[in-house]
Amino acid sequence: MNSGKSSLFNALVGQPLSIVSDVSGTTADTVSKAVEIPGAGPCLLTDTAGFDDIRTSLGRERVSKTRKASEKAEIGILLFTDADEVEQEWFSYLQKAGMQVIPVISRADLLDDSALASRIVAVEKICGRKPVVFSALDDRGVSSILDAVRLSVSGRSEEISITGDLVHSGDTVLLVMPQDKEAPKGRLIMPQVQTIRELLDKGCTVICCTAGSLERSLASLAAPPELIITDSQVFGHVCEHKPESSRLTSFSILFAAYKGDIRIFMSGTEKLANLNAGSRVLIAEACSHVPLHEDIGRVRLPELLRKRFGRELSVDIVSGDAFPEDLSSYALVIHCGACMFNRKYVLERISSAVRQGVPVTNYGLALAWLTGILDRVEIPR
Repeated sequence: MNSGKSSLFNALVGQPLSIVSDVSGTTADTVSKAVEIPGAGPCLLTDTAGFDDIRTSLGRERVSKTRKASEKAEIGILLFTDADEVEQEWFSYLQKAGMQVIPVISRADLLDDSALASRIVAVEKICGRKPVVFSALDDRGVSSILDAVRLSVSGRSEEISITGDLVHSGDTVLLVMPQDKEAPKGRLIMPQVQTIRELLDKGCTVICCTAGSLERSLASLAAPPELIITDSQVFGHVCEHKPESSRLTSFSILFAAYKGDIRIFMSGTEKLANLNAGSRVLIAEACSHVPLHEDIGRVRLPELLRKRFGRELSVDIVSGDAFPEDLSSYALVIHCGACMFNRKYVLERISSAVRQGVPVTNYGLALAWLTGILDRVEIPR
């Protein structure tokens, strides 16, 4: 607590979003801000409560929220004020959570040269790297912290593509995007936008249509598209009307491979055949929204499952950060494309299911299986 986290957060986002105070425990909940960092891309910065706020039940709840935030984060900026055992423990905890940690000595303006030099040595001993020195008085160290973020992003061992090996430069790709009541007015949803951008970067010709205009759009083309990417909820319709030579996949399946482990999802899809009327299924949505009557996760998937396996089949639905720690009572977990989560967080959920012996699949794969067309759908590698 009171290590300068909120001051650094405000300096990084360039806005006074977090309250800064000398009162212990000022940051009672996480505060997040989406920013574009040149050289790193779109980032979500999160300011958390202090991890030593354990004197009261409310404080312990704050620390729990800090732990929860760390589960989703890929990069951690850890502020050191003492280099004591608590800070050492949290450094180890963040590393074990798979996070790249950027050590920072905060409130440097309160230290004389000798104390600062000693602190740098102590933190470097803990972290194995030289810390960045930060002072909120003159924003000292902010540019170095942003450089460290860029380096962490560029140093990732793998660069995963949304469309994988399914398209090449010069291909024509048709995107089928139903604009139903679930679609936000005046906007495209994130998977559609990100997929369009990647296809353009790959040198593809991108054609967009709705399910209702699919046949007209196909007829307007001089040649069939090499690939059709559709919203999973109209899989059957698109598969029925697509040209024989055009390959087919869905946004949800693309994001299952982009954000998760497609091999585990495919294995989980095979377990759909083992369900029965007495089974219990968990449907997990990444985003929180007010559901409408056409909702794919809350309405359509449960309806298809019960139609196939019996009305008595039990379906639980969670959204956002709500994901049960104990999955042992479920026969299957069906996860959305997780466009609102990063890959690290999705992989942690998959690992939790695997550790507990619970198969896990994805909306698109499950819908393709339930529609009877899984063998006609392309899976990215």
